[in-house]
Amino acid sequence: MGFIRFRSRDSYIVSPLYFRKFCRTAFIACWLAVAPQAVLAQAPSPTPALPSLRLLGSATLPAGLMVENTRLGGLSGLDYDPATRQWLLVSDDRSRHAPARVYTATLDLDAQGLHGVTFTGMRVLRQADGTPYPDPWRYLWAGGDVPDWEAVRWDPLAPGFWLAGEGDRALGLPPGIVRMSPAGQLQAQLPTLPGFGVHRLRIQGPRRNLAFEGLTFTPDGQSLWVGMEGPLAQDGPAPTPDEGGWARFTRIDREGGMLAQVAYPVDPIPARPAHGRHADNGVSEILALDATRLLVLERAAVQPADGPMRNFLRLYLADLSTGSDVRGQERLRPGAFTPVTKQLVLDLTTLDTRLDNLEGMAWGPRLPNGNATLVMVSDDNFNPAQVTLFLAFEVTARAAPKEKDQ
Repeated sequence: MGFIRFRSRDSYIVSPLYFRKFCRTAFIACWLAVAPQAVLAQAPSPTPALPSLRLLGSATLPAGLMVENTRLGGLSGLDYDPATRQWLLVSDDRSRHAPARVYTATLDLDAQGLHGVTFTGMRVLRQADGTPYPDPWRYLWAGGDVPDWEAVRWDPLAPGFWLAGEGDRALGLPPGIVRMSPAGQLQAQLPTLPGFGVHRLRIQGPRRNLAFEGLTFTPDGQSLWVGMEGPLAQDGPAPTPDEGGWARFTRIDREGGMLAQVAYPVDPIPARPAHGRHADNGVSEILALDATRLLVLERAAVQPADGPMRNFLRLYLADLSTGSDVRGQERLRPGAFTPVTKQLVLDLTTLDTRLDNLEGMAWGPRLPNGNATLVMVSDDNFNPAQVTLFLAFEVTARAAPKEKDQ
């Protein structure tokens, strides 16, 4: 298969086979040669007191897309390498539709809009012994580690990339963070963080499908923040329409040592589902703005009496310096800690564009005027009723709101 280009108007072109095969082979060889990244993808500099986003455009991919004989879907994380101008995207496919994998792509993005997405490659993710990650059924008799990758970041200091996964509580697998080679081979699996182990017989640890969802490097590349989607079981209930919850954000060094941990306040679910229907809200991605602040994407899904889920998406700026360190607290008790503060950057439901299950977020290339770009991608859950959607924004500065007089 040659390169596949998808335009923002939902059309696509498959280019001639033989010429593209040659180009692809040459590109991959060059990409592997320059895999070490010199810098992190570009956040605004100097960092604004409060970012302001302007929607540049969107691109929706056709359903049922095939890239290198794999079904494209479940895109739960993305990151950009300014050295190679390549985007890296991870699927949260648990090796059911195809082996766990990442894709590379380029985005045709400028100040006038997002004009298209071109997929340039696919890599199967492999365990330490070189075998692909198993699906849950194969795991039961062959062992290994069942994948559920939710976030991906290029390594700013060495070749390769990092992944954060949710694990599987039912199978006794804790959430984890791994470092991969440029080709997708496991290089290191960090130790399970204290308090995040899975206990089948105790109400403790991460809930099913509410574990590690966000990952971001600090600006110096020496440490990472990993964000929970929702509260640990011992930290209280998951958000409801009446009450929010506490998600732990943990800073670790490159060997997995815990450096800090704070409590982030997740919003209540913004609407009530129909009777007997589902609703949830949680953190779907985090992204460093500077050494002490993160952009946090909260995503809610609310099921009406009929029709598809309704998505609510809000982007916040969290100030990590305002929260107390909760590493020593086995459970978060009201009054025993200070949560981080957050400010609303953008309520995405106010945009005049289609929304879906946005899960990935990353800095993109700078525009000619020097402003940064921010790109988000949605996870279609391999559901025909959903889409794989890219949103691109220009990032500018706006003044922080004035403190009210006491």
